[in-house]
Amino acid sequence: MAENSKIEWTDHTFNPWIGCTQVGPGCDGCYAKALSEARLGVLFGPGQPRRRTAASTWNQPRAWNRKAARLGIRYRVFCASLADVFDNEVPPEWRADLFQLIRETPHLDWLLVTKRIGNVYKMAEAAGRLPDNVWLGITVVNQQEADRDIPKLRNLRQLYEIPVAFLSIEPMLEPIDLRLLFYHHCPNWLDDDGYPPIMDMSTGMQECCSTCDFTGISDELAINWVIVGGESGPKARPMHPDWARSLRDQCAEAGVPFLFKQWGEYGPYNMEPGVAGFWFDPDGHVYQGSTHWPPAQDESRAYMIRWGKKRAGRLLDGVRHDGMPS
Repeated sequence: MAENSKIEWTDHTFNPWIGCTQVGPGCDGCYAKALSEARLGVLFGPGQPRRRTAASTWNQPRAWNRKAARLGIRYRVFCASLADVFDNEVPPEWRADLFQLIRETPHLDWLLVTKRIGNVYKMAEAAGRLPDNVWLGITVVNQQEADRDIPKLRNLRQLYEIPVAFLSIEPMLEPIDLRLLFYHHCPNWLDDDGYPPIMDMSTGMQECCSTCDFTGISDELAINWVIVGGESGPKARPMHPDWARSLRDQCAEAGVPFLFKQWGEYGPYNMEPGVAGFWFDPDGHVYQGSTHWPPAQDESRAYMIRWGKKRAGRLLDGVRHDGMPS
């Protein structure tokens, strides 16, 4: 589950258990919930039992590991596409079993993506610490989640010396500025009493030292991969092209690999007669039911069509972005 994954940024997917609880705005149209409840009979939500997968499923990573060793390569394994490894309602012994499996498959890079980054330290320590071949990622859908959760991911990367710390910005629901969040803090950013120096919250500037040009931000990247995508499914929300373009450009400036996974249900379109769509402002405002410019013309508005995921594709301004960490 599943050999040769269709997900663009992994080789295989593996689900140690199935089930989760929605915890944020990105969960509103959760594909895993719809699939699990309709096809697998596993209900999502608080108090609903998680279902551990079969022993045959747990044996698959060992086969992938043997093949990778034989070929002298590494496979990427996305773990828990239908769950969250750091879900509070998962029995701790299941997580310990998973971490042991990860340690027993050293030729695999295990990609763990969580919406519960605040749980990671306590749960990882209870399960024998985070294995060395884990790439840790977080789901971020808006600026509030980025500001709240990326510092936690950066701290964990330093603590566990995680080889890759990454962001899954899918579904992207608003513009996100990562320019001050890509980097570790300056190593000298604590004062003599062990407290952070004064920060101007409007700019992120801190009183620090000449090492970081008095910004309080190190030049060492803490985040080294960004995955971006729009939303799919019947309740999908559109992603403005400028939001994705901005992250593409931020990543290019910082030297962070950028992968554009998909447009989702909605994609941009050059307006033609008879094609129904809507105008979409970068601030999220929608002008429904018109193929003409809204009264106040603005070139930043995008004309969006509900193509469906497959037709919308994954080209951003005609270019396919498949950036991967080295």
